[in-house]
Amino acid sequence: MSEEALRQQIQNLKKHNARLKRIAHDARNKLSAALDGTGLCLWQLDIPSGKLVIFNRRWGAMLGFQPKETKAQFDVWRDRLHPDDADEVLKAFYDHIEGRAPYYEALHRMLGKNDNIKWVLDRGRVTEWDEAGNPIKVTGTHIDMTKEKQYEAQLSSLAHHDPLTGLTNRHALHTQFSKMKAQGPLCVAFIDLDNFKHVNDTLGHRSGDEVLIQLSQRITDVLPPNVVIGRLGGDEFVLLMPFLIDYPKVRILLQAVLDAALTPFDIDNGHAQIGASIGIAQVQERDSFDEALTRADEAMYQIKKNGKQGFGLAG
Repeated sequence: MSEEALRQQIQNLKKHNARLKRIAHDARNKLSAALDGTGLCLWQLDIPSGKLVIFNRRWGAMLGFQPKETKAQFDVWRDRLHPDDADEVLKAFYDHIEGRAPYYEALHRMLGKNDNIKWVLDRGRVTEWDEAGNPIKVTGTHIDMTKEKQYEAQLSSLAHHDPLTGLTNRHALHTQFSKMKAQGPLCVAFIDLDNFKHVNDTLGHRSGDEVLIQLSQRITDVLPPNVVIGRLGGDEFVLLMPFLIDYPKVRILLQAVLDAALTPFDIDNGHAQIGASIGIAQVQERDSFDEALTRADEAMYQIKKNGKQGFGLAG
């Protein structure tokens, strides 16, 4: 082959190589754009070196980092695992790497920039082994699950909390009642507000809602953490108190609740004045939630008959 022909062949090879690079670059850009659009990050780990190849920028952006602001290394990923999840995630990873699981999968939290928490669904599988059968490359995906977990938490909150006040709702009160009853002495207090209808009639239902919100916060502030506060609906509230009914602190706490209700409320369109009538019953061994609540309701009704704004114990 002549020198001129060899030079021409080399030139053709260079052009072909440049064309292949352009095609590969274009394909990678399209892959990156497609993956970013789905919120999915494609990664590959070289186990011997610990180097991570990230095929799109979603991983860094997911954690709040700018491009090249953080290194693509296994150690960096490991250090970003949430401390409460790290052991479980690493166990799942090494169970697959060491042949004890067919693939790696973990739903876990990661610490993003400024320690912001992100939820990630992480999946991977060994894709290359050396001649001795040792894994050398793992390929997988990260999917940002933060919004889904937030939505899940919101649904859980709605299922267990009153949407207006944020207090425990009737369904959750049943659950808490069963747990607390199994743990020891328990009292159920039934609270019905006095003169609340007058607030709604004169100031409007929006003002009535504001009174309920403020009162809920006041009651929360005066009761210890081991007392569960719930709202049944309207102007009816329930306390689950882990005490014997004759424990002196019970009367002190009930008086604090009464004082919270009697203190005037400042609202957008004026002032509201209400009160409360409270009945309390000791939970018996065979009591259901509804049975104990009925006895507390009957004690509350006697307070209503005798002039309101007080508390009474069920006989």
